[in-house]
Amino acid sequence: MAAVGDNVADIYPSLGCLFPGGNALNVTVAVRKGGVDAAYLGAVGTDEAGLAIRAALDDEGVRTDRLRIIEGRSAYSVVELDGGDRRFVDFDLGVSRFTLDEDDFEYLSQFDCIHTGARSGTEEQLMDLARLARLSFDFSDRPSEYYEPLLDKVWMACFSGSRLDPVGVEDLTGRALRAGPEIVLVSEGPRGARISTASGETVHVEACPITPLDTLGAGDAVIGTVLAGVLRGSDLEILMSSAMSLAAQVCAHHGAFGHGRALPETGDHVPGLGHHTCIHDHGQEPA
Repeated sequence: MAAVGDNVADIYPSLGCLFPGGNALNVTVAVRKGGVDAAYLGAVGTDEAGLAIRAALDDEGVRTDRLRIIEGRSAYSVVELDGGDRRFVDFDLGVSRFTLDEDDFEYLSQFDCIHTGARSGTEEQLMDLARLARLSFDFSDRPSEYYEPLLDKVWMACFSGSRLDPVGVEDLTGRALRAGPEIVLVSEGPRGARISTASGETVHVEACPITPLDTLGAGDAVIGTVLAGVLRGSDLEILMSSAMSLAAQVCAHHGAFGHGRALPETGDHVPGLGHHTCIHDHGQEPA
């Protein structure tokens, strides 16, 4: 499996840390945790954030054969915590946006599944990606005018349905399946997640009963775990339970999958931020 698109340094001023993140990046790591060979194709800068992202991918065993390293600043977002939930207060795409070339397509043709999403800027090249392999796409909570024109290119459609009631989730699932995907996955936040297939199978699993420290990356963990399980041919009930378990683990630490680093003394990622001492969690030490 390969993921294409966004990566970001999630910056927590209150902790004095940055953490690797981004949907495509997070999903790749979760797939690898699920025991499936995984590669990430994206672009990072030559700054501290880029180094942190590259080191984290290496530590997690994710292949980075086609990772672009571009002179400049990596993408970042500034995160504030409100209880266990997170709020993005600033961002910059940096060097993260790019266009796939013929060498990228040749590389991606070796994989049986490709994941990308609404934050990756890959919409114009989805047809090319769909010709190469089964395509997973995270539509997040984008409106119907965004996702409807893209669904016929997608094998597994992923949505965030935490703002929908159960009837709304069922309606979204039905409309998506009728448009072409074989699998529709809807994460419902504290209500858990639901997976439905074109063959008529539906499984809903409740979220683990926890008090979250930080929900950032939990939905991506669900997507990656489900992808890994589907690619391995796992039973849907088992893989959905595994997805909820990893999501709960993600909610127990800051950052999407740990690997926190102290913000650089120069504060060059966010204007006005100076040196901080990183509050470590999830067993990761800053470089």
